[in-house]
Amino acid sequence: MYILNARMIVKQLLKQSGSQARVRLKHRFPGGRNVGGKYSISDHSVTLYLYEIRKQCRIMFGSASLSLCKQLLRIVLAHELGHAQDPQLSELSDSMDACESRLDRSRLALQIEENAWNYARQLLPAASMEMLEIVAGHSLSAYREVIAEEQARQHIA
Repeated sequence: MYILNARMIVKQLLKQSGSQARVRLKHRFPGGRNVGGKYSISDHSVTLYLYEIRKQCRIMFGSASLSLCKQLLRIVLAHELGHAQDPQLSELSDSMDACESRLDRSRLALQIEENAWNYARQLLPAASMEMLEIVAGHSLSAYREVIAEEQARQHIA
Protein backbone atom coordinates (compact mmCIF):
# COMPACT_ATOMS: atom_id res chain seq x y z
CA MET A 1 0.00 0.00 0.00
CA TYR A 2 2.76 2.48 0.99
CA ILE A 3 4.68 1.87 -2.26
CA LEU A 4 1.55 2.51 -4.35
CA ASN A 5 0.93 5.76 -2.48
CA ALA A 6 4.58 6.72 -2.96
CA ARG A 7 4.36 6.17 -6.72
CA MET A 8 1.21 8.29 -6.91
CA ILE A 9 2.85 11.12 -4.92
CA VAL A 10 5.94 10.99 -7.16
CA LYS A 11 3.80 11.20 -10.29
CA GLN A 12 1.81 14.17 -8.91
CA LEU A 13 4.83 16.19 -7.76
CA LEU A 14 6.82 15.55 -10.93
CA LYS A 15 3.90 16.80 -12.99
CA GLN A 16 3.32 19.80 -10.72
CA SER A 17 7.00 20.78 -10.66
CA GLY A 18 7.68 20.15 -14.33
CA SER A 19 10.91 18.45 -13.29
CA GLN A 20 12.53 15.95 -15.63
CA ALA A 21 14.40 14.30 -12.77
CA ARG A 22 14.16 10.53 -12.58
CA VAL A 23 12.79 9.30 -9.24
CA ARG A 24 13.64 5.93 -7.75
CA LEU A 25 11.99 4.32 -4.73
CA LYS A 26 14.24 2.15 -2.58
CA HIS A 27 13.57 0.40 0.68
CA ARG A 28 16.64 1.45 2.72
CA PHE A 29 19.48 3.93 2.55
CA PRO A 30 22.80 2.07 2.36
CA GLY A 31 25.24 2.66 5.18
CA GLY A 32 22.91 2.89 8.15
CA ARG A 33 22.29 6.67 8.14
CA ASN A 34 18.70 7.90 8.38
CA VAL A 35 18.44 9.62 4.97
CA GLY A 36 14.95 9.93 3.50
CA GLY A 37 15.97 11.16 0.07
CA LYS A 38 18.96 12.01 -2.04
CA TYR A 39 19.49 13.99 -5.24
CA SER A 40 22.25 12.94 -7.62
CA ILE A 41 23.46 15.78 -9.81
CA SER A 42 25.46 13.36 -12.00
CA ASP A 43 22.40 11.62 -13.43
CA HIS A 44 19.68 14.13 -12.44
CA SER A 45 17.87 11.62 -10.26
CA VAL A 46 16.17 11.53 -6.88
CA THR A 47 16.15 8.42 -4.73
CA LEU A 48 13.62 8.13 -1.91
CA TYR A 49 14.24 5.65 0.92
CA LEU A 50 10.86 4.48 2.17
CA TYR A 51 11.99 2.73 5.35
CA GLU A 52 13.94 5.81 6.44
CA ILE A 53 10.99 8.09 5.74
CA ARG A 54 8.80 5.91 7.98
CA LYS A 55 11.50 5.94 10.65
CA GLN A 56 11.78 9.75 10.42
CA CYS A 57 8.02 9.95 10.80
CA ARG A 58 8.15 7.98 14.05
CA ILE A 59 11.10 10.04 15.37
CA MET A 60 9.75 13.51 14.50
CA PHE A 61 6.01 12.95 14.89
CA GLY A 62 5.66 9.94 17.18
CA SER A 63 3.77 7.90 14.60
CA ALA A 64 4.34 6.14 11.31
CA SER A 65 0.70 6.24 10.22
CA LEU A 66 0.10 6.01 6.50
CA SER A 67 -1.24 9.55 6.44
CA LEU A 68 1.82 11.04 8.17
CA CYS A 69 4.25 8.99 6.08
CA LYS A 70 2.59 10.15 2.87
CA GLN A 71 2.88 13.78 4.00
CA LEU A 72 6.53 13.34 4.94
CA LEU A 73 7.30 11.55 1.68
CA ARG A 74 5.74 14.47 -0.21
CA ILE A 75 7.89 16.94 1.77
CA VAL A 76 11.10 14.95 1.26
CA LEU A 77 10.40 14.62 -2.46
CA ALA A 78 9.60 18.34 -2.81
CA HIS A 79 12.91 19.13 -1.10
CA GLU A 80 14.88 16.77 -3.36
CA LEU A 81 13.15 18.22 -6.42
CA GLY A 82 14.31 21.57 -5.07
CA HIS A 83 17.88 20.37 -5.56
CA ALA A 84 17.02 19.07 -9.02
CA GLN A 85 15.49 22.38 -10.07
CA ASP A 86 18.07 24.66 -8.39
CA PRO A 87 19.80 26.77 -11.08
CA GLN A 88 22.58 27.58 -8.56
CA LEU A 89 23.34 23.99 -7.55
CA SER A 90 26.23 23.35 -9.96
CA GLU A 91 27.92 26.63 -9.13
CA LEU A 92 27.45 26.19 -5.37
CA SER A 93 28.71 22.59 -5.53
CA ASP A 94 31.77 23.62 -7.51
CA SER A 95 32.46 26.42 -5.03
CA MET A 96 32.13 23.94 -2.18
CA ASP A 97 34.61 21.57 -3.81
CA ALA A 98 37.11 24.44 -4.21
CA CYS A 99 36.74 25.67 -0.60
CA GLU A 100 39.66 25.33 1.74
CA SER A 101 37.79 26.66 4.76
CA ARG A 102 35.47 24.32 6.64
CA LEU A 103 33.34 27.32 7.63
CA ASP A 104 32.92 28.50 4.03
CA ARG A 105 32.16 24.95 2.88
CA SER A 106 29.53 24.63 5.62
CA ARG A 107 27.95 27.94 4.65
CA LEU A 108 27.71 26.80 1.02
CA ALA A 109 26.19 23.47 2.09
CA LEU A 110 23.62 25.37 4.15
CA GLN A 111 22.80 27.58 1.15
CA ILE A 112 22.26 24.50 -1.03
CA GLU A 113 19.87 23.04 1.55
CA GLU A 114 18.03 26.33 2.12
CA ASN A 115 17.51 26.70 -1.65
CA ALA A 116 15.91 23.24 -1.78
CA TRP A 117 13.66 23.98 1.21
CA ASN A 118 12.58 27.29 -0.33
CA TYR A 119 11.60 25.42 -3.49
CA ALA A 120 9.64 22.87 -1.44
CA ARG A 121 7.74 25.72 0.25
CA GLN A 122 6.65 26.99 -3.17
CA LEU A 123 5.70 23.54 -4.46
CA LEU A 124 3.60 22.31 -1.53
CA PRO A 125 0.20 23.59 -0.39
CA ALA A 126 -0.20 25.83 2.65
CA ALA A 127 -1.71 22.90 4.56
CA SER A 128 1.72 21.20 4.51
CA MET A 129 3.67 24.18 5.85
CA GLU A 130 3.56 23.37 9.56
CA MET A 131 4.96 19.90 8.99
CA LEU A 132 7.43 21.17 6.37
CA GLU A 133 8.83 23.75 8.80
CA ILE A 134 9.39 21.08 11.44
CA VAL A 135 11.21 18.85 8.95
CA ALA A 136 13.21 21.73 7.43
CA GLY A 137 14.19 22.99 10.89
CA HIS A 138 15.38 19.54 11.87
CA SER A 139 17.28 19.16 8.59
CA LEU A 140 18.94 22.59 8.69
CA SER A 141 19.88 22.45 12.37
CA ALA A 142 22.84 20.15 11.71
CA TYR A 143 24.27 22.57 9.13
CA ARG A 144 23.74 25.55 11.43
CA GLU A 145 25.40 23.75 14.35
CA VAL A 146 28.54 23.07 12.31
CA ILE A 147 28.69 26.75 11.29
CA ALA A 148 28.24 27.89 14.90
CA GLU A 149 30.98 25.51 16.08
CA GLU A 150 33.38 26.73 13.37
CA GLN A 151 32.67 30.37 14.17
CA ALA A 152 33.29 29.72 17.87
CA ARG A 153 36.54 27.92 17.03
CA GLN A 154 37.72 30.88 14.94
CA HIS A 155 36.92 33.34 17.73
CA ILE A 156 38.90 31.28 20.25
CA ALA A 157 41.93 30.93 17.99
